[in-house]
Amino acid sequence: MAYRFSAFGDVAMTVPVLTEFLEQNPGVEIVMVSRKNFKDLFEGIPNLTFKGVDIDEYNGFFGIQKLAKELTKDLKPDYIADLHDVIRSKVLSRVFKMKGYKVFIINKGKEEKEHLTNVRNLEKKPLKRNTERYADVFREIGFSVKLSYQYRTVCTEKSGVGFAPFAQHQGKMLPLEKSFELAKILSKKHKVYFFGGGKSEIEILDNWVKQIPNSENFAGKLSIKEELKKISEVETMISMDSANMHLASLVGTRCVSVWGSTHPFAGFLGYGQNENDAVQIKDLTCRPCSVFGDKTCYRGDWACLEEIDIQKINDKI
Repeated sequence: MAYRFSAFGDVAMTVPVLTEFLEQNPGVEIVMVSRKNFKDLFEGIPNLTFKGVDIDEYNGFFGIQKLAKELTKDLKPDYIADLHDVIRSKVLSRVFKMKGYKVFIINKGKEEKEHLTNVRNLEKKPLKRNTERYADVFREIGFSVKLSYQYRTVCTEKSGVGFAPFAQHQGKMLPLEKSFELAKILSKKHKVYFFGGGKSEIEILDNWVKQIPNSENFAGKLSIKEELKKISEVETMISMDSANMHLASLVGTRCVSVWGSTHPFAGFLGYGQNENDAVQIKDLTCRPCSVFGDKTCYRGDWACLEEIDIQKINDKI
């Protein structure tokens, strides 16, 4: 049994790891536990059973104890892999240990990441990829797994450019006026498909479509399964350092990604994506100042995003 409950992009990053692990260890079966609305991410993986839960219904120690009881009611796992290591999963792992199960927990490299994002650290070095951290949990159990770092193309006939201009935090997001201008430039040669979610994002993108010919807005209109299918059909995806980059990897679509206060060095580049397709201001010594993009700007001017030339993104397309 393995579990990871959030965030969406991090859960998506487990998919290629679990897929290749199961292919290389054909006698093994995995029950993957995550939020029930993430089910479509794991569809079609041989020897994997998805167990969806509404994790917010299991609050406090007694709630987690109830979840552990439900998860092991019809299943007696040989090993348990905690791919999350946050307070909730720590408690869950502790309950499983108390029940006598063998639990193995991800090493997230917290101290390394704190050092990487220290703005006074001028010697930035790439850390272990997060997918390797997932794989390490299974290696610690005793299994062999070698990750290929090759994404698998789902659709061979591709057209148009997908564009996901939003991210959860400001530190990851290209200023909207820049994204709008980029979309206008792209639409002269390509059909542009917008992706997003949430009421405000849908409204913004609906407004863009009215002003940009040769564009279409999918925000708020697709299930995860439908979104994966559409992303598989575009030639290239443009995404911030966000979940859409990882969705592109799952369906074998090249992604040009934009990085502001975050950095590929932290280990979250999309699986199989090319580092040369990561657009960033490399000579800013304060980058990265955050692993998740959730910190306020150290300089106060968001130069890491404001200074990105959209023509560099267009040139890569």
